[in-house]
Amino acid sequence: MTSNLVELRDLKVSFDGVQVLHGIDLDVKRGEAIGLVGESGCGKSVTWLAALGLLPGKARISGSVQIDGRELVGQPRSAFEAVRGGRIAMIFQDPSSSLNPVLRIGRQITEALALHRNLKGEAARTEALRLMDMVGIPDARRRFDLFPHEFSGGQCQRLMIAMALAGDPDLLVADEPTTALDATIQAQILDLLIALRRETGMATVFISHDLGAVSQVCERVLVMYAGRVVEQGEIGALFDAPRHPYTRGLFDAIPRLDGERRRLIPIHGTVPDPRRLPEGCAFAPRCSSAIDACRHLRPDLTDMADGRRLACLRPVGEARPAAAPAVLEGAL
Repeated sequence: MTSNLVELRDLKVSFDGVQVLHGIDLDVKRGEAIGLVGESGCGKSVTWLAALGLLPGKARISGSVQIDGRELVGQPRSAFEAVRGGRIAMIFQDPSSSLNPVLRIGRQITEALALHRNLKGEAARTEALRLMDMVGIPDARRRFDLFPHEFSGGQCQRLMIAMALAGDPDLLVADEPTTALDATIQAQILDLLIALRRETGMATVFISHDLGAVSQVCERVLVMYAGRVVEQGEIGALFDAPRHPYTRGLFDAIPRLDGERRRLIPIHGTVPDPRRLPEGCAFAPRCSSAIDACRHLRPDLTDMADGRRLACLRPVGEARPAAAPAVLEGAL
C-alpha cells in the first residue's frame, strides 16, 4: 500500500476540446492538511471534482487518481460511489445549494449514515445528534426536525460538515467553505475544521482564495494558475518568502491592519481564457518581472534546493532563472 492516501498524477481535464487542467500532480498523506489557492478560474475546484467523478459527462479526464493505490480514472460510476462520502467527502461554499430545502435536517443526516455506515432507526438518530453536537449546533435534539431555512448560513455550513462526517471519511475536501460567511462565522468554521482534524485524524484539502484562512488550517500549500500548479511547499517557508511572482502578487494584494498604511498592489489583468492561453508562461502577460523567454517558453514545475517546487524562469529575488537549461541561454 502506498504511503499516500491520495495521489493525482498528470491529471488533465478538457471541455469540448478546451483543456482547463494541464497535468496536476498532487499527493495527500494521511492526516495532513493541504491548501489549494489561486484566483477564481485557476482550476482548484475542477481538480477535485474531476478526482471524485463529479464533472458533467462532456468533461474529458486523463491521467491518474488513486486512493490507497486503487485507480479511479476510467472506472465505472460504482467505483466512485464506493469512494465518495465513505473515503473522501466534499463540502461546498454555498450550503443552501447542497441541502435539500424540503427535507428535514435530521432525515438528511440519517440518510447519509444509512448509505455509508448502514445505521438506521434509533441508532442513526443517536449518531446524527452526536454529529450535530460535534459541529456545534446548539440544542440539536430540538432542531433535529427543522428544515434548512430555519438555520443560519453558518449553521447550514456546520450541518454540511456533519453530513460529510457521517461517512467517517479519510479525507475532507472543503471547497471555499467560508466564502459566503461573515468574518466571525468564518473564524468559527475554520476553528471547527482544525478541531475535527485533530479529533478524527482525517486529512483535509482546503480550497480557497483566502491566504489568511489557508495559513490557519494547512501545513502545505499549492498555488494554482491557469490550470497548473506554479508553486508548492511547506506553508511557513512559502508564506515567509514566496518565490513565484504570482504568489508574491497574491500576498501584495492582501490588505493589512498592522504596521504603516500602504497602498494595495493589485495584480493587473485577469486569468487568461483557457481557449487563448499565452504561448509561454500563462502569467507572463501580468508579470512585471517577465522577460522575453517567459513569453515563449513554458517552465516546468521543478524541485528547488529549499524543498519547494516552482514553475518560473525568473523567481522572486533572482535576476536570472534558478536553472537555465542550454535551450534557454540564448533567450535570456
